[in-house]
Amino acid sequence: MSRYTGSVCRQCRRENMKLFLKGDRCFSDKCSYDRRGYPPGEHGQKRAKVSDYGTQLREKQKVRRIYGISEKQFRISFKRADRQKGITGTNLLSLLETRLDNAVFRMGFVNSRNQGRHLVRHQHFTVNGKKVNIPSFQVKKGDVIALREKSKKIQAIADSLEAIVRRGIPQWLEIDKEKFTGTVVNIPAREDITLPIQEQLIVELYSK
Repeated sequence: MSRYTGSVCRQCRRENMKLFLKGDRCFSDKCSYDRRGYPPGEHGQKRAKVSDYGTQLREKQKVRRIYGISEKQFRISFKRADRQKGITGTNLLSLLETRLDNAVFRMGFVNSRNQGRHLVRHQHFTVNGKKVNIPSFQVKKGDVIALREKSKKIQAIADSLEAIVRRGIPQWLEIDKEKFTGTVVNIPAREDITLPIQEQLIVELYSK
């Protein structure tokens, strides 16, 4: 599977918003978006007209980059959301939020979703007592996500848990910092997802 290996700060600048892809660095003075808040490239500071299609495409790319998934994975998630009952856009965001790599990030075990994917692949987490190494694994209501015993000494995880006050825990999750566990209380509703996303633009893009 293809993987983006360039500067993630360029992605924030391209989408014209801070995507918080580098954890604590995004909150510091070193944040590239704060220092250069315009698109990358030699024409980045020029104004350009954006068509309706361009607006829809940028919204889709923004969401892809927030959750750090490929175009193929994103399209699969959209098709799955479209088959479910309810509003397609809301279903899509719910599916993205309940990915295991996103859940461990939301619980505060890691500083970024990219770090979450790395630790999940290396089997540092269990779901309901079973080892899971698939970042796209969909967690469900009632699932208990726990850090494995041998992984509790990882300093990066301890540092991330200390900084959780800054990010906060969404209402659809609960965490026990002492036991290094988290519980999925509910499947996230649209009002639980506070990211600046206009999912209807994505639905319109894929409906063409």
